[in-house]
Amino acid sequence: MTIVNDKELYRFVNNVSLNWFNKPFLHKVKFNHRLRTTGGRYIPAKKMIELNPKYLEEAGEQAFIGIIKHELCHYHLHIEGKGYKHSDRDFKELMSATNSPRFCQPLPSQREYKYIYACKTCHQTFKRQRKMNTNKYRCGKCKGEIALVMEKGI
Repeated sequence: MTIVNDKELYRFVNNVSLNWFNKPFLHKVKFNHRLRTTGGRYIPAKKMIELNPKYLEEAGEQAFIGIIKHELCHYHLHIEGKGYKHSDRDFKELMSATNSPRFCQPLPSQREYKYIYACKTCHQTFKRQRKMNTNKYRCGKCKGEIALVMEKGI
């Protein structure tokens, strides 16, 4: 599925809102291409939802709908004057009732790693983006020494 413009995105989000919350979405929604580590965000001061288009492209429509439902939980609770933050009971109950995900899964393109370390004792592997000082860390499983196994082309 491809959403070309803001009108189509609004229609899509409004349909999700009507289907899952039985309430219309009355404010602004847009794609934010600068979002990197999150699928979306709700901005209470503007009553606006921003969504990461990469999740629609890479993770698929179901994951994207999950992100929309999560942000709509924030939105509807805020509009109603209830607790809309992650730690609030109202938010947790609405998340559960709508089967919304607590977190979005990392994108396949973000799962890149440059270094692979392994424990010398139990051979547990650790994938890392950044190089680490193996003298400072031990294996969390058996407390054994850690060694660099592979370094991808950098």
